[in-house]
Amino acid sequence: MLSHWEHSRFSIAPMIDWTDRHCRFFHRQLTRRALLYTEMIVADAILHGDAERLLGFDAAEHPVALQIGGSDPDKLARATRIAASYGYEEINLNVGCPSDRVQSGTFGACLMREPSLVGECLAAMAEASAVPVTVKCRLGVDDQDPEEALDWLADAAVAAGVAGIWVHARKAWLEGLSPKQNRNIPPLDYDRVHRLKQRLPGVFVGLNGGLKTLGEAEAELPHVDGVMMGRAAYQTPDRLVDVDARFFGEAARSIDFSALIDTMAAYAGRHIAQGGRLGQVTRHMIGLFNGMPGARRWRQILSEGASRPDAGPQLLKEAFAAVRIEAFGRAAA
Repeated sequence: MLSHWEHSRFSIAPMIDWTDRHCRFFHRQLTRRALLYTEMIVADAILHGDAERLLGFDAAEHPVALQIGGSDPDKLARATRIAASYGYEEINLNVGCPSDRVQSGTFGACLMREPSLVGECLAAMAEASAVPVTVKCRLGVDDQDPEEALDWLADAAVAAGVAGIWVHARKAWLEGLSPKQNRNIPPLDYDRVHRLKQRLPGVFVGLNGGLKTLGEAEAELPHVDGVMMGRAAYQTPDRLVDVDARFFGEAARSIDFSALIDTMAAYAGRHIAQGGRLGQVTRHMIGLFNGMPGARRWRQILSEGASRPDAGPQLLKEAFAAVRIEAFGRAAA
């Protein structure tokens, strides 16, 4: 059985509006070992909203980590205690999101300017948690010097008892760039993350940002303890089937698409029976056949059909049948 930190060798990043429970269940069918993150959930929402809807997840998703947003130590501690009962393997504090919504709440990337407050938040969370507490940050924001800003943040986190530091290897420009632009315009600086790891040899340091292939991710492991892939994993999820062999030493395997579609159709059926909609599940599967014959037809059938009020799990099987015809000929359908 792998330890938590062994699972952290490869992670799928927390992505707002993307890595919800349905996305994570789908990704877990492709990789058994990678650590999966929730999308960021604001502490106030956990304290005052529907905790089961926000925090509940399928047992098949393990190992899974929760990312929380906030800047009030007391609220973060209370939210962490509530979340603890759901069985997450890790609780992570977001100090990297540059969205306007996050900035208006004075948390996310703007907390890079307040390392002492970050330390207070992390210490409160660690005190409330029996599982590792980590932080995910940027190199800095706006005109901060990345050498100083990242060290200040990291030192405050370590002093607070944090168990690990994930670094998105870009600065965030809170003035002048949109959240979307902040994902790719500020230049990547992996060397800066490498230097942080050299400076903190006893602390888990993971790297995130701009990793487009598993090969690129693998190349970073001699320099850091873990790698985290975001949009590339989401948009071309089929690559995740190679993660367990390349990062965890397991036997190589290929995707059994028929079994995968059956599993996801059954999962979608359960979700619909509980009052959900098919599109809430299938929207995360749109990229499954990217680059393969039939991919366009797959996307078309799911995108158009899943929004119908009466859409059921059979639509997944119909879309897959169309892919099989284009990919392997009518005899395979």
